[in-house]
Amino acid sequence: MTDSKLAHPLSSVSPFFTAHPWHGVSIGKQAPYTVVAYIEIVPSDTIKYETDKQSGFLKIDRPQKYSNYCPALYGFLPQTYCGKKVGDHCSKMMKRDGIVGDNDPLDICILSEKPILRSNILVDAIPIGGFRTLDGNQADDKIIAVLKGDLVYGEITDVSQCPPNLIDRLRHYFLTYKDFPGDCQTRELEIKETFGKEEAHTIVRLAQEDYINNFKSHFEIFNHANS
Repeated sequence: MTDSKLAHPLSSVSPFFTAHPWHGVSIGKQAPYTVVAYIEIVPSDTIKYETDKQSGFLKIDRPQKYSNYCPALYGFLPQTYCGKKVGDHCSKMMKRDGIVGDNDPLDICILSEKPILRSNILVDAIPIGGFRTLDGNQADDKIIAVLKGDLVYGEITDVSQCPPNLIDRLRHYFLTYKDFPGDCQTRELEIKETFGKEEAHTIVRLAQEDYINNFKSHFEIFNHANS
């Protein structure tokens, strides 16, 4: 009798292909305390890159319009999704009706002492807090984390321990990175508050649940191929 694992159509081909960074990589067994993050942008980038959701390849979203740089590693958490649970939680915390998830993976920025000059990599990170961010009526939370084992930031366990100027730089970047020179239209992006480690853990868990609810077949195929 043919072994059921070998009979799965992905089992014979998946070793020969690069995993999709959203659907084909695990967030890690220790999530939400330690997570695997996929990095799209590093502080030296003058181009904003983002992952093409269909293929998994990095693509150019747009050149950075101003001279500000992302002050930390920036990317997303694999196998997360900001859907109904994330939106409902944001509505509850903000006491505002009608907030929905932004239908993307959960964003994360990671603090590191060492300059990391390339993206399209996976890193282990420890969430310490984040920004409760609204883009119109969409929850667009940004998790803040430290690089696991980092000699300078690695001992930080909560965002409240970070230098205030560093958090201000992160806040400024996210409030302005979509701006276009000469465009004076009112921006809908708002950072409503900075939250700590426990709330970051809650949002990561909800984003994991949203992913399973919205991509159940992807999740089952991934688990089958890796069992």
